[in-house]
Amino acid sequence: MGIVYACIAPHGAETIPELAGKQLEAFGKTRRGMERLAQRLEMHKPSTIILATPHGLRLDQTIGVVTSEYSEGSLRAHGRSVKTRFRCDRQLAQEILQTSKKAGLPVIGVNYGTSEGPSSCMPMDWGTLIPLWFLGTSEKEKRKRKIVIMTPSREISLTQLVDFGKVIAEAAKASGKKVAFVASADQGHAHDKKGPYGFHPASAEYDKLVVKAIKGADLKQLLELDRGFVEDAKPDSLWQMAILIGVLERIPMKGRFVSYQVPTYYGMLCADFSPRIHQ
Repeated sequence: MGIVYACIAPHGAETIPELAGKQLEAFGKTRRGMERLAQRLEMHKPSTIILATPHGLRLDQTIGVVTSEYSEGSLRAHGRSVKTRFRCDRQLAQEILQTSKKAGLPVIGVNYGTSEGPSSCMPMDWGTLIPLWFLGTSEKEKRKRKIVIMTPSREISLTQLVDFGKVIAEAAKASGKKVAFVASADQGHAHDKKGPYGFHPASAEYDKLVVKAIKGADLKQLLELDRGFVEDAKPDSLWQMAILIGVLERIPMKGRFVSYQVPTYYGMLCADFSPRIHQ
């Protein structure tokens, strides 16, 4: 047991049909990509999803591992809203936390509300809610999976995040559970001058490099990107993908490119990774 499936999943709100409004078809390619990821994840039947999000707690120079009993969140767009609540896998979260500390990584456990019980509930960010809207429920059994949420830091080295990914893989294996890892990630955010980050050609170039790295089975090359170039491209993906690289170093899997599009100012990419026996 351990990590049986991994994926890179975007978190554009309009991928959820209820939140798409008039942009339902504009986000259709990515929505179908997310549905494909959900189908493939379902084949592996994980009981827990570990998800790394760029939009949760922003802890200075520290990786956060959520240790609450629950996580709940809601999103509203185009006059409609969605809401969800998941039980957290506290046992696995604590194992990842303690093993990371022993490895000397800058990590801390974070809870919210009460120490335990129904009010021990971490507010869920959109980088977590949107992928889980597609991936978090077993369609066959109609039940929600447990989750572990973590937030990488952009102030520490990518090498430390890779090492953290290795710890995740080892802790998942020791748990004896079937676990999936999700890197919640949107790509370059400067594709459109009308967008909040303006336009920079680095966004398109960065996205091309990510697609190439996935298709070429060489995600590690992304660790060598110039920091200035990354800043110009304005992705929120590199840090979660660094954790994924660590996972893949411990659990070799074959990657598959699923979809990519830029319906607005940021790029959205779907890709997944699974053992060759399941190809």
